[in-house]
Order: sequence, then C-alpha cells, then structure tokens
Amino acid sequence: MAVPAIDPQNLTWVMPAEGEPVPRQPVVIVAGGDAAPASVAEALPADAFVIAADSGLHTANDLGLRPDLVVGDLDSADPAAIAAARDAGVPVETHPADKDATDLELALEAAADRGLGPAVVIGGASLDRIDHFIANALLMAADRFATLEPTWLVKGREVHVVRSEATIRGTEGDIVTLLPVGGPARGVRTKGLRWALDDETLEAGSTRGVSNVLERPEATVSVESGVLIAIHGGTP
Repeated sequence: MAVPAIDPQNLTWVMPAEGEPVPRQPVVIVAGGDAAPASVAEALPADAFVIAADSGLHTANDLGLRPDLVVGDLDSADPAAIAAARDAGVPVETHPADKDATDLELALEAAADRGLGPAVVIGGASLDRIDHFIANALLMAADRFATLEPTWLVKGREVHVVRSEATIRGTEGDIVTLLPVGGPARGVRTKGLRWALDDETLEAGSTRGVSNVLERPEATVSVESGVLIAIHGGTP
C-alpha cells in the first residue's frame, strides 16, 4: 500500500493511488507532571506527530522528541525552552491562563482537529494535583476523543480505552484493572485474565474489575456497549 507523504507544518496529505485508504499519522502527546523513563521513547512510533502540552515540552526534550507543536497557557514551561522551540521553527499555540480547558485537553483537541491518531499520551499525573490526575483519566475516555484511540502511559502504567476490543501484552502476574466510565459497560468479555468475564456488566462505581491478573503474556478485553479503561501494570 502506498503511504502518503506529510508536510509536518500543515499536514497536507499526498494521496495514495485511487481506492486505497489514507492512513492517519500517529500522534504522541507529552503532558506535564512526573518525568517519564527514557525507555518510553523506544516504544513510540518513529513517524509520530509530537505535541507538547505546556511543561510537557521539558519531558519531550528529555526523551529526545522534537515537538511539531507546543500548546497551552505556558505558565509552567521554561521561557528559555519555549524560545528555543520557536527558534527551531516549532509552532507555539499560546492560550490565556484564564481558560476553560487544561493544557492536555487543548493538546488532545489539536490532535483531533488535525485528524491524527492513534495517540500515545505520556505523563499528566502529578499526585500533588489529584484533580488533574482524575480529570486526565476522564479525558482519555471522553467520546469526543474516541477517534484518537488514546493509550496513556502514566506512573509506569499503560492505560487503554476499550470501546470494542483491546489487546494487553505483558508478563504473567501483571495487574489489569477494568473500570467503566460514564455508565455501565455491558457485554464485557476477557481472555487471558485469571478471573474471566463472559458477557458481564460492569456498573459504574463498582470495584468488581479491580486487580485482575494476566495469566499469559497476552490478554484481550472486549465490550459490546459502554466504555472501559483498562489499567495494566504492577504486580499484586
């Protein structure tokens, strides 16, 4: 299949042959908060469009990622780092401090508006701001960002948003927690987890899906209706 070329400045697609699908460009969104381990960069798609959300610019720099866009109110990013990004030709989208969305939400909107995806979101979890942590978890599962198919790498964990089916790869004994968001998740089925679910309903506010365990290196989670977030990582 022919792969379209991309101009990173305006995301102009060069169309493949007639009748062939146009693949999207993956996106990496780097948020502020706790620093990410260097090993994260090794798992990222090489051709991704990189968006830094405010102080996520520092994490992107630490990971060796050159942003294609910086977005936010820029109240926590080092002015010298912002100036260096501008000097390197990186577009900087500045928003007022008195705004109605967090910097991460603005970055997700920028990715969705450009038709990018799937998305890998890095960071966005400083536990001294539990409000941001919970808000960011809800952002991952928001319907308006469904086209981004986000995977959230945070606190050494991998968070998948399950709207139909997801594959979770890891090590036998890893914890996998399934949490419904925005209402019940119906028709939940799992394969490869110690406590299997077979056409079950997980109610919002229930802890039934907490602390399941991988029984083999790969498991699948599917849902017929509703949204789950599957949190993978850690051991009992």
